[in-house]
Amino acid sequence: MPRPTLHTPRLTLRPFALPDAADVRRLVGEYDVARDTLAIPHPYEKGMAERWISTHESAFERGEELIFAIALRDSDALRGAIGIRLAPVHAHGELGYWVGKPWWGQGLATEAARGLLDHAFGTLGLARVWAQHFSRNPASGRVMQKLGMRHEGHLRQHYCRFGERLDVDVYGLLAEEWPRAQSGQ
Repeated sequence: MPRPTLHTPRLTLRPFALPDAADVRRLVGEYDVARDTLAIPHPYEKGMAERWISTHESAFERGEELIFAIALRDSDALRGAIGIRLAPVHAHGELGYWVGKPWWGQGLATEAARGLLDHAFGTLGLARVWAQHFSRNPASGRVMQKLGMRHEGHLRQHYCRFGERLDVDVYGLLAEEWPRAQSGQ
């Protein structure tokens, strides 16, 4: 089965392709983007984007992860990434995302996540989606709240990132809560 492409009012969530590598390197090469994610290295060196993109197809085929480029629907311009790490045996997945700094605060992560959650609960049949963010990054927490996710916990000094011990907030959403969350109730 080919990797899907999803559409939202402003965005296309599509598989990454090697020509996206230069834009990925430019966007995640910003320290502020890497600083608030767990897995993006800094500095982000030449060749890293190509290696990362080359892992997507096999991760999808193994049923482990589904990663999308967040692109503008009208121009296909890359704005970020969103994905879900799957645990099929538990019917749940971990949501993760980043958006390039020039587009922070424009609702792109929320819109992309809504599209991916529709797919996760509808097509993939997941029972639960969860996400986490560094507590120092409340904007990411607001995305989770706008999706209707519930705050499930605060983990003190849970990760070490660039030599700093960081607290993490964890959010979750159940499949049966998703229809209500979409309607804003």
